[in-house]
Amino acid sequence: MPEILFQDSHLLIVNKPAGLLSVPGRGEDKQDCLSARIQQLFPDALVVHRLDMATSGLMVFARGEAMQRELSRMFREREVSKRYVALVAGVLENEVGEIDLPLMVDWPNRPKSKVDHESGKPSLTRYRMLGIESGDSRVELEPITGRTHQLRLHLASIGHPIIGDALYEGRKAERLMLHATHLAFVHPVTAKALNFESDAPF
Repeated sequence: MPEILFQDSHLLIVNKPAGLLSVPGRGEDKQDCLSARIQQLFPDALVVHRLDMATSGLMVFARGEAMQRELSRMFREREVSKRYVALVAGVLENEVGEIDLPLMVDWPNRPKSKVDHESGKPSLTRYRMLGIESGDSRVELEPITGRTHQLRLHLASIGHPIIGDALYEGRKAERLMLHATHLAFVHPVTAKALNFESDAPF
């Protein structure tokens, strides 16, 4: 059963486990996903944003199409604060910084994305070091833009891939060490400030 942290008649906040798709994939074997499980409980629940299958953490679901449109607008216009925690290989040179590298889908090598300075879309990630663990860095990540695999590719591009990220040369681990740990926004209907935290399970 999905872990639901918040529910009202307008939206849901759910903690996605690692290894579960956010939405159905292609093929019968990829129909089990968080959205299908949530819709069994809340038939009006609609996806607003996604997390990669390997990523765990906080996701928002809208209840109804009007709320989906409004929440999607809030994500698009950066009215939603999102932060992640990751364990990355090696020790980052700076404790605080930004990774500003344009990204695009690497079509011949899908589902990978790539850095492309000519055709890539502007992509910005802010990071802050939280600590060093056995020669690796625990970092807090704030994606300012929301490109596919942005956090994973940005960190790999500066030589610090997320541990467990087989797609971008990360060291082997039991899972991808990336968790959506923080979501905050103003409720579109009640105007109440909502702030959710979920500790990384690694």
